[in-house]
Amino acid sequence: MSLNLRTVFSGAFAVIIIMLTALLSYIIGNESTKTVEVSIGSTLTEVAEQMSEKLDHFMWSRSGEVEVLSKLNAFQEPVDKTEVSVLLNQLKQSMPVFTWVGYLDTHGEVVASTDNILLGQNISQRPVFQEGIKDKFIGDVHDAVLLAKLLPNPSGEPLQFVDVSVPIYGKQGQKNGVLAAHFSWEWSREVERSILAPLEERMKGVEVFVVSKKDDTTLVGPKKMVGHQMTGESLQHVRKGENSWLVEKDASGSSYLTGYAYGDGYMDYPGLGWSVIIRQPADIAFASVRQLERFIIIVGMVTAALFGVLGWFVARWIVRPLNHIAITADRLAAGEEAEIPESHRYKEVNTLSSSLKNLVNNLTRTETALGFMSDIAHHDVLTGLPNRMALNDFLVHAVSRAKQKGTTLSFLYLDLDGFKKVNDTLGHAAGDRLLQEVACRLQECTRDNEIVARLGGDEFVVVLHTSVSKPMQEAEVVAKRIINTINQPFHLEEGVNVGCSIGAAVWSVGSGQDTRETMRLADEALYISKRTGKNRITFEANS
Repeated sequence: MSLNLRTVFSGAFAVIIIMLTALLSYIIGNESTKTVEVSIGSTLTEVAEQMSEKLDHFMWSRSGEVEVLSKLNAFQEPVDKTEVSVLLNQLKQSMPVFTWVGYLDTHGEVVASTDNILLGQNISQRPVFQEGIKDKFIGDVHDAVLLAKLLPNPSGEPLQFVDVSVPIYGKQGQKNGVLAAHFSWEWSREVERSILAPLEERMKGVEVFVVSKKDDTTLVGPKKMVGHQMTGESLQHVRKGENSWLVEKDASGSSYLTGYAYGDGYMDYPGLGWSVIIRQPADIAFASVRQLERFIIIVGMVTAALFGVLGWFVARWIVRPLNHIAITADRLAAGEEAEIPESHRYKEVNTLSSSLKNLVNNLTRTETALGFMSDIAHHDVLTGLPNRMALNDFLVHAVSRAKQKGTTLSFLYLDLDGFKKVNDTLGHAAGDRLLQEVACRLQECTRDNEIVARLGGDEFVVVLHTSVSKPMQEAEVVAKRIINTINQPFHLEEGVNVGCSIGAAVWSVGSGQDTRETMRLADEALYISKRTGKNRITFEANS
């Protein structure tokens, strides 16, 4: 379809604006995405660092309080169990985060405890005693084992604790026992809420995760993920002690802008290696960028439409002196006889008119010459049949068609029996006329979508479209028809009889051969026909 200059001109205006819009949208979108990613990512990382520091600071404070408590005189020999119980209960009352505090003797027996829970029981097999008797011990989050049924649990959810225990030394430096405390993990939720509440006012869809170092278990996070193992690129980075951000995908394929920070302790508290990960869905994080891109695209489309209309009117003024030339060119394109008119209105138009006239004349002469040369290059001069070059072009399309339709190609490679005798007895002129007659008869034996090509001398190739189920039977039918036709007398200066030997091979999509190999096999089969009696067809062994 040809377009007039007005359409092209107005379309060019619109396309240029659209391309500029797309380019600006891409550049601005890219830069804005980077800016937003840095801004929000830095904020998420900063908040993750704050939460990590708060968690470590809390653990440092509580472990310090337990350590200070263990040095009170009430824990020196002799131990006043009543006084110790009062101290422990006062500690729990003033700081409810201490879910349970107990004083254990050197054998692991609970001598005094808050609310007398586990009083008199031996917990020497628990890590809180085994590690605490050696040195200050801070244990990671774990489920309640002994206390699950002894402590109130209004929520009904599994109780979890963080352990702190320290050895108690007497005045002479001897170990008197262990002061052990269980902190309710609920305090982490308070830290989460204190961090998340102000953050949610500025950022929608934010999620906070605290992940354990020992087994990558989610300690804090969305309810459905707590207690499950967490994976992801951010976790791999934070395990290396890095504090930063990145854009990553979770297991479901959703993208998130994620900030992360590693809990490496506070003051003399070494930390438990908790990883704090705060993430926001990427579609929410980059929503402002997408809105900006949409705004740019809308403005660009409107501008393109306006410039397209403007281009239409400008082109109308420009094309007016060219309109007559364009109409004439359309008539020439349609095959009509017409002459490019001359115009003296503008110098440029006059030059164009003369150039087009010369171009049309030259193209006409060149096209005629090229058509004649192409016809000579692809056809045998003597018989008018396609030659080897034309055969190769045909096979490219024939193979493509066979692949599409699920068919095969059968090659019939043939030459004439007794042709040399005709040349020797009647002369080469008679031989040439015989070849021309043979060419006509071969064409009568094939269909329009098949080819008969002369390769040279008295050698011909016929390529047939055959089915997958019985290609040899179909090819044999055509081959016998050819042999019968060639066997009929040729009326030259006197009656001439010749025979025809044929070698056949079948090409199929799954054969692993190319058409050149198939034609070579057909040629070999031809020589078998020659050696075994002539005037017959032989199929190559692989067909």
